[in-house]
Amino acid sequence: MARRVYSEPGDRIVSTAPVAVNRYRGWTRLNHWITAASLILLALSGFALFHPSLYWLTGLFGGGQTTRWIHPFIGIVLVASFVLLFLQLVKYNIMRREDLVWARRFRDVVSGHEDRLPELGKYNLGQKFIFWGMFWLILVLIVTGIMVWEQYFGGLVTIPTRRVAILVHSISAVLILLVFIIHVFAAIWTRGTLSAMTTGNVSGGWAWRHHRKWLRELAGRQKVDPAE
Repeated sequence: MARRVYSEPGDRIVSTAPVAVNRYRGWTRLNHWITAASLILLALSGFALFHPSLYWLTGLFGGGQTTRWIHPFIGIVLVASFVLLFLQLVKYNIMRREDLVWARRFRDVVSGHEDRLPELGKYNLGQKFIFWGMFWLILVLIVTGIMVWEQYFGGLVTIPTRRVAILVHSISAVLILLVFIIHVFAAIWTRGTLSAMTTGNVSGGWAWRHHRKWLRELAGRQKVDPAE
């Protein structure tokens, strides 16, 4: 039976006085922030094109024509960046049996009684939900986006199909923005999470409390010099 892996190659316990754990490599953090920035720019430019009352947002991109031109290209940047992030993290976001237990005990998650939860790998079910939600919604957005990109794919689909694609694209955009907001809220709510994506490190206490199985794996595969 294949051994389950919960950590990336760059994850390691940095020191024991106090314990510091490297959670994300520099490239992964950069990749994450490019994806986030692309999504924010797409939301702003998309809202500018969505309704006349939000047309003033086109001023952020140099006007209406420029906004309409640049929006799909930002989408390509988002897709390329997320694909790289997906390839790095997908195997750590596979659903596990402990995720079902985590879901059943979600009240303990909210109330802060994490001692009642099962030991988790690098990501919990909520984080996996964000990951897969982003994956499927970005897939829908890129497919429908190509269908309505008249400059290069004007003859790809019929006009009625394009209208449906615009509707699906708009709904997906709203959904991915909601997923993004949940992601940001959860990162702020769980103290110590933001530092993982800024400095790359988390404290040993944070890792023990939230992702104990991941920490056990790191501790089991390396010896740390207490003097480090």
